Formats: sequence, structure tokens, C-alpha cells
Amino acid sequence: MQADRLHLDDLHVGQRFVSATHTIDKTQIRTFAAQFDPQLFHTDEEAAKSTLFKGLAASGWHTAAITMRLNVEGGLPLAGGIIGAGGEINWPAPTRPGDTLHVESEVIEVTPSRSKPDRGIAVIVSRTINQRGEIVQTLTAKLVVPRRATG
Repeated sequence: MQADRLHLDDLHVGQRFVSATHTIDKTQIRTFAAQFDPQLFHTDEEAAKSTLFKGLAASGWHTAAITMRLNVEGGLPLAGGIIGAGGEINWPAPTRPGDTLHVESEVIEVTPSRSKPDRGIAVIVSRTINQRGEIVQTLTAKLVVPRRATG
């Protein structure tokens, strides 16, 4: 499985990847929120109607977790796994029950390490998009990616 994974040396600016999809439902939203983000607009469909969201919405952290799973399962095939070294996340639109999400990722920077020749940093923008083409999350991540062994 690792043989088809990409090393830093395989990446280039502008390279793109697309994940599979995940459809989220009310039960997933409420279950995740009950454990990790127990706010009414994530846990109570009726109470959510009178909030900023005007209805049940997934936690941004739930959207982030789905994004991670979609990338790990093939959306971002990096050797050594997806290892974060920092980043920025934005949620321009809520994720709703019934949304089918996929992730489109793009390499925007590739920098070999000067002090650690066995790795480098790839900056990747991952946009999580629903079935209506709306971006529900943008993650710009600095990822540690191994280089190919030489010799």
C-alpha cells in the first residue's frame, strides 16, 4: 500500500487530488456533538431553528474530522501518513444533515528541509465541498512529508 503513496519528491505546486464522498445525517451530527461540541445548534434540531444557523448544523470540528478521514482514505495519498505541522481552518458555510461531502486538495508549496534531508514541508489547501458545490471548509495545512530514500 505504501508503494503508491507520494513522497515530497513526487509533489509539485498545482498538483490536485480529489477524495471519495461521505454523506452526513442528523444522527452523526448529534452523536459527534454530544461527545465533542455539545452546543444546541449541533444537538437539538428544534432549538437550532432559533440560532444563527436557522437549523441543525454539524460542528466545524466534525467537518474537519470527516475531511481528515476522506483524505486519509485516499484523497491525499502521502507516504508516511498525513502529519500536520500547523495550519489554518475556515468554515465559510455550515455542513447540514444530508450533505454529501468530498475534498479537493491542491499543493501550493513544497519545501525540502535544510536541517532534516529525509523530509520536507508541503503546504496543501483542502477544500471540503458539498453536493451543491458550496465550500463548507477550507484547510490550509503544513504537512511533514518524507523524501525518497537515496542510495
